[in-house]
Amino acid sequence: MTSKFSKSNRVKIFEVGPRDGLQNEPKVLSVAERLKFIRDLEKSGLENIEIGAFVRPDRVPQMGSTDLIYKRLMGNRKRDNYWSLVPNLVGLERAVSASVKNIAIFTATSNSFTKANIGMSIIESFAVYKKVVAEAKKNKMKVRGYLSTAFGCPYEGRIVPSKTIKLIHSLHDLGVDEVSIGDTIGVADPVSVEKVMRPLLKAYGSDFLAIHLHDTRGMALANALRAYDVGVRVFDASAGGLGGCPYAPGATGNLATEDLVYMFEKMGIRTGINLNKLTRVSVLFQKVIGKKSSSRYVQAIERSNKRTLTNW
Repeated sequence: MTSKFSKSNRVKIFEVGPRDGLQNEPKVLSVAERLKFIRDLEKSGLENIEIGAFVRPDRVPQMGSTDLIYKRLMGNRKRDNYWSLVPNLVGLERAVSASVKNIAIFTATSNSFTKANIGMSIIESFAVYKKVVAEAKKNKMKVRGYLSTAFGCPYEGRIVPSKTIKLIHSLHDLGVDEVSIGDTIGVADPVSVEKVMRPLLKAYGSDFLAIHLHDTRGMALANALRAYDVGVRVFDASAGGLGGCPYAPGATGNLATEDLVYMFEKMGIRTGINLNKLTRVSVLFQKVIGKKSSSRYVQAIERSNKRTLTNW
């Protein structure tokens, strides 16, 4: 363990729109539409993109054909910046067959939420993922762990920080390479973010931890800023604020990538992302899914008459 975290003025944005964002949208996109979305996001400078999930297509049709998505994206190239969710060993087998390099697993702090989402208790999920992580490591894969409802659950209410911290320790012991701590229903505030993140950063350092924020109560940017202040350097976000959670009643979309990038770049914190290109992707993609962007930055640009899409 290390007690040090990075003090650099650069952050990593982990784009979750093509998976976490799209899986909650009612419209099922074609393979071609998903591919264009992913490729356009890459062109904006996003280096780590969650592109799909190896789940049952009858349960999550939005994530069908993830195998084909990988085949089309990879070609003859070796890419290590694509990630996909794997719920069990069957999903892992599909990921291995698709030559996937990076996978993500999912659990939560609440038994009620975990059972609603993946049909298992927390203990049962860890038993499954112990085998998944071990097999993934045999195949030289990187593994990301999601811990949802880290600050509050739609069924069980407030989650005390000690419970979240204990489960992060358990994920670390499984052998995951990074843990993304999720405010699934958007109830976190800067104080609760610090209470959770500060002791974890002291234990594991910034390379092991990420934060995944939802903007249900308009607190996502404030929470991201506080997380940065205490040492977090990896932030999940979704282009256009796509997403939500079908198992979290009332929860709205993810923190919009554009808003996060705008805040950090204005502060002199480098993201490596071209905001103009990213905004153009979001504006054009709105037409594909038939939904307005929830990004405040995108909305402001659309209201402005000073610029046109061709100049972005």
